[in-house]
Amino acid sequence: MSALNFQAKRLNGDDTELNDYAGQVVLIVNTASNCGYTPQYKGLEALFQEFQGQGFTVLGFPCNQFGHQEPGDANEIGSFCEKNYGVSFPMFEKVDVNGEDAHPLFQYLKAHAPGVLGTEMIKWNFTKFLLHRDGSVYKRYAPQTTPADIREDVITLLAQPK
Repeated sequence: MSALNFQAKRLNGDDTELNDYAGQVVLIVNTASNCGYTPQYKGLEALFQEFQGQGFTVLGFPCNQFGHQEPGDANEIGSFCEKNYGVSFPMFEKVDVNGEDAHPLFQYLKAHAPGVLGTEMIKWNFTKFLLHRDGSVYKRYAPQTTPADIREDVITLLAQPK
């Protein structure tokens, strides 16, 4: 079992098997359009552009569970991300990351990469999970960890054999 055994809907409503990303280093992020960390979209896009040709991708999962900072529908979220930050990496439909209705992907990620003091709950928008090429979790990053701070870990995982 890995994080790639799940499926999710893209912003356009298409079902996507996360196994489509097998063999890639994947950064999964719970995002929001009205958060103090929202400018991280720019850094996420920069990482994506720098490394996508080497087998890396970013997957964005909007979430409205923290301060109702992602109130829009799929069209509004997609337009906002493209217009304000030039986001071209895959974005998915809004999900819950905590609670009874948490998306199974995030249940898996939290169980396999607990946060500070072993807590599983995601505490805020822009929590990030970096995956090995096989879909296993390499590391969890706090919201304040910038995409630039993750760059060296991405390079390390990309250098590992497929």
